[in-house]
Amino acid sequence: MDLFQKYPAISDLKAKARRRIPWFVFEYLDSATGTEATQARNRAKLDEVLLMPSILHGEFKPDLSVDMFGRRYPLPFGVSPVGMSGLFWPNAERLLAAEATRQGLPYGLSTVASRTPEDVADCLDGNGWFQVYPPRDPGIRADMLKRAKDAGFHALVLTVDVPVASRRERQTRSGLTSPPKLTPRLLTQVARCPAWALGTARLGMPRMRLIDGYADKVTGLSSTEHVGYLLRTSPDWDYLKALRDGWDGPLIVKGVLDARDVPALEAAGVDAIWVSNHAGRQFDGAPSSIEVLPGIRAATRLPVIFDSGIEGGLDICRALALGADFVMMGRAWHFALGALGAAGPAHLVDMLTKDIVSNMGQLGTPRLADLRSRLI
Repeated sequence: MDLFQKYPAISDLKAKARRRIPWFVFEYLDSATGTEATQARNRAKLDEVLLMPSILHGEFKPDLSVDMFGRRYPLPFGVSPVGMSGLFWPNAERLLAAEATRQGLPYGLSTVASRTPEDVADCLDGNGWFQVYPPRDPGIRADMLKRAKDAGFHALVLTVDVPVASRRERQTRSGLTSPPKLTPRLLTQVARCPAWALGTARLGMPRMRLIDGYADKVTGLSSTEHVGYLLRTSPDWDYLKALRDGWDGPLIVKGVLDARDVPALEAAGVDAIWVSNHAGRQFDGAPSSIEVLPGIRAATRLPVIFDSGIEGGLDICRALALGADFVMMGRAWHFALGALGAAGPAHLVDMLTKDIVSNMGQLGTPRLADLRSRLI
């Protein structure tokens, strides 16, 4: 079967995944918060970024590589950390880590993934990025960082745009709780998705194994909270300093939207700025990530990473043209898994690579840095 004939775009993978994973799982993956205005704004503002095509530039093979943190990545995109990744497709974390490693791309593992750092260690080749939701207890924090480093994660990502739990109304309406509980309503949805159901039955219902290992005595959570909210804190500048002191390697701060925060982040010893509005999943009155990207790019010489709203290679080109050095994606990888199982991530890489090459050919840009010259 020619996958490109059936699934030429991320939207095709999304449509297929919607049919192959239970509805409550799809709603968790696809939903944002509030009326989802920020999610829509991400798409609308990306569409406003126009690039001028080029003529008579002859043939060339574009260079898609990126140098960052002393490494050369062959492509300008990677796998974002996603909470409860294994809920979207059985064994998702290991499948994504293995494919990212095969492709030479960074793989991000969330503190609240359904696998621990040790669970994916043999799938990594030093290319892991560990995303930390900050533990309140310094001892737990130190232990998490050591475990991540020992498992092969070379970069640390501090997510700063989740000071409190968000209200994901659409997710709540789907009937999903945390940890997931299979009610009769949800079991009916599971029965319609045999591949997902069989894989999940074999591996067990996903849970936040890393967090659970530190919180066996925590009680008192509501049905819409998970144990992580009792273990973690809302970080401040002192917390960032403590994290910097405790991590020997690149430190990335994820969730930056305000360029006025950049000087203090630089002073704190951060190694990269990650521009993100959490894909609209945290605050429904935020600006789109793409519209604040140029201001943040102008405010720093550090590497700038970007996410939120990416739906194809052209969007990656748009982000790079506006100053991003690298692009991360979360949902797209899980749509690929939901649509095609273990074959999905490799197809997504091929699809995005071909899309970027095609767009760079239209723009006459042999190098990623040349994209900035084609902005209108």
